[in-house]
Amino acid sequence: MASVFSHAVAALGIGACFYRPRTPKRVWVIGALCAVIPDLDVIGFGFGVHYGDFWGHRGFTHSLLFAALLASVVALLAFRQAVPGFSGFSLWTYFFLAIASHGLLDAMTDGGLGVAFFSPCNNTRYFLPWRPIRVSPIGVSRFFTHRGLEVVKSELFWIWLPAALLVASGWLIRRRSAPSA
Repeated sequence: MASVFSHAVAALGIGACFYRPRTPKRVWVIGALCAVIPDLDVIGFGFGVHYGDFWGHRGFTHSLLFAALLASVVALLAFRQAVPGFSGFSLWTYFFLAIASHGLLDAMTDGGLGVAFFSPCNNTRYFLPWRPIRVSPIGVSRFFTHRGLEVVKSELFWIWLPAALLVASGWLIRRRSAPSA
């Protein structure tokens, strides 16, 4: 898996494509939190859930259906009132992409069993053909090691840099399309 930090950064990078000047900051905070939620499946290890099980790590919570369901729940419950500059569909789309990016990034790592994108219909685990991201160790104590530093270096290049480029591109596009004063 990619680290929780990088999943949140990816969601913020995606958010740059949806940015509107009056958008409340809580939209971006909730988007970043949503991007991390799929990894709560690691709690199952403590209850005897095996990695490759339906509820195992990178199972159902990493699927596209889960992303759609969670995006729906968040959009409906957290944003009952209209959000300035957002239609309900664009808000849902942002949350869906933020959550779905989690599985996509995990499928780009060099470890684990793959991602069950199509669960519950199909629990087969998939990787992308291109897997440049170092897999993050599970657990805080394992992350803050030499291996964790290697993961951070990999994620800075393959996740943080592209997210920063998305943010910069969005800013430049908005700046160029803004009416001159």
